[in-house]
Amino acid sequence: MFENLSDRLDRSFKLLKGEGKITEINVAETLKDVRRALLDADVNFKTAKQFTETVKEKALGENVLTAVKPSQLMVKIVHDELALLMGGETVDIDLKANPSVILMSGLQGSGKTTFSGKLANYLKTKKGKKPLLVADDIYRPAAIEQLKVLGTQIDVPVYSEEENKNPVEIAQNAIKQAKQNGNDVVIIDTAGRLAIDEQMMNEISAIKKAINPNEILFVVDSMTGQDAVNTAKEFNDRLDFNGVVLTKLDGDTRGGAALSIRSVVNKPIKFVGTGEKMEALDVFHPTRMADRILGMGDIVSLVERAQEQYDEEEARRLQKKIAKNQFDFNDFIAQIQQIKKMGNLKDLASMIPGVGKAIKDMDIDDNAFKSIEAIIYSMTPKERTNPEILNGTRRQRIAKGSGTSVQEVNKLIKQFDDTRKMMKMMTGMKGAGKLAGKMPKMRR
Repeated sequence: MFENLSDRLDRSFKLLKGEGKITEINVAETLKDVRRALLDADVNFKTAKQFTETVKEKALGENVLTAVKPSQLMVKIVHDELALLMGGETVDIDLKANPSVILMSGLQGSGKTTFSGKLANYLKTKKGKKPLLVADDIYRPAAIEQLKVLGTQIDVPVYSEEENKNPVEIAQNAIKQAKQNGNDVVIIDTAGRLAIDEQMMNEISAIKKAINPNEILFVVDSMTGQDAVNTAKEFNDRLDFNGVVLTKLDGDTRGGAALSIRSVVNKPIKFVGTGEKMEALDVFHPTRMADRILGMGDIVSLVERAQEQYDEEEARRLQKKIAKNQFDFNDFIAQIQQIKKMGNLKDLASMIPGVGKAIKDMDIDDNAFKSIEAIIYSMTPKERTNPEILNGTRRQRIAKGSGTSVQEVNKLIKQFDDTRKMMKMMTGMKGAGKLAGKMPKMRR
């Protein structure tokens, strides 16, 4: 996400390196390159033009302090303007009503049904809500079945009326059932539609009028670039939605939709989808996204993801085991599972300041832990609890059972021993349990 734009902006700022001060000439040269970078990222032309004019105005109005280089000042101005361009502040969804009704809208294939499941999972696990999913796509039976499958995965009920072909009635009946069953959020997944399809647009307008939702979210595939912005404008003219959801931001997207959509429709981006897993959903933070675009990382989001998986009681138990040198392969595999739950490995690494550019050309497989898990699961329960009994014969059996080599088994055991020693040394340090619970050291 945004890799090409980040590289181009970085090159643009280098034009100011070595300059003693900001002048109209060197700023114009830099911003000409910045504008090209934005247009190449599929940012709306008017948005790119207005953006660079604003940056130029602010840059020329700044007095460069002795301690601050012109290129550093330009980075700060561009960062602040990028954040403002994407909304400036984080905007959450409205959950004040009981039940709060959220109406989903979007084009066919935008990822609307999958996002509905992710949102239900997010509200259940992070907001303590009791959501009800509503299958209100009367045209595509597969959409109803897909929502039921997702509901089963996240243990959230799904309301459907397969024989009813009136989407307004289905939505109204679902809200009635939610009130009876104590569901405090109702997420209505409507049929995907084309903005030019008058009948379908009239249909979702009728649903909106009948149920008066607290939130209308427009789901858009960020990989469609500038088309996504144009479509958002048409939907907003008809529905006056409350916020935008960008899906597939983990794909090969140039990022233009994220940078343009707020300025065109004047509605906030509220969520972004970053993968297929039900947990792959992030609240959209404009300032953090600006950090990532400019290669500054996003350490706050990284810490938040770690905290979501952090169990204080488990950490205390683990710390006691480490202090007694009883940390075993059961604990080791448990820590791996926690890291995997935090999300895509390359995405996590890119949140660390300075790391994003270093790994942009590296292929970090999400299955990087697969062989490690295979080796550990090929051990007997006794071997996992007592790693010291892993002699040559046992290692040969484990290698055969895991489809790996004895050398790979030996390498993992050595890394495990090194990790255990390091953890033992750190038990006297403040917060060692937390660190140990999050950072098993491995190389492949």
